[in-house]
Amino acid sequence: MFARVQALLAALWGGFLLCIAFVATPSAFAVLERAQAGAFVARVFAIEAQVSLAVGLVLMMIERRIARDTVEAGGPSRQFSMRLLLPVVALFCTIAGYYGLQPLMASARAGTGVASFAALHGVSLAFFGVKGLAVLALAWISLRRTS
Repeated sequence: MFARVQALLAALWGGFLLCIAFVATPSAFAVLERAQAGAFVARVFAIEAQVSLAVGLVLMMIERRIARDTVEAGGPSRQFSMRLLLPVVALFCTIAGYYGLQPLMASARAGTGVASFAALHGVSLAFFGVKGLAVLALAWISLRRTS
């Protein structure tokens, strides 16, 4: 049962990230003025970071529960697996990409930063892309477990 919940939750998280990347963000810049679109997208990414932290932690707890149940059923003891590593990667990307870079991007936008806004935006985009790939890979690997 936990494996199915894990696969569903990972797939929903991946779909959420894809919707932000390919629907919400481009649409905001297509219909709003640049400053309004930037404020809207900043709010979307703030919500996404909170959701990602919560879902990533839940997925890690589910994987630990599955591993514990496997050991109790007489299976092999695996303390570390790809289904645990991928949410860790996604959480790292969330923390570094949003909570680490966002304050630097705000100061760069104000002209007092150590790097340009464009460079920091590129790094943030790379973290978001890696997170999306990790989450989609987790959904695929988790789905293979249930079938």
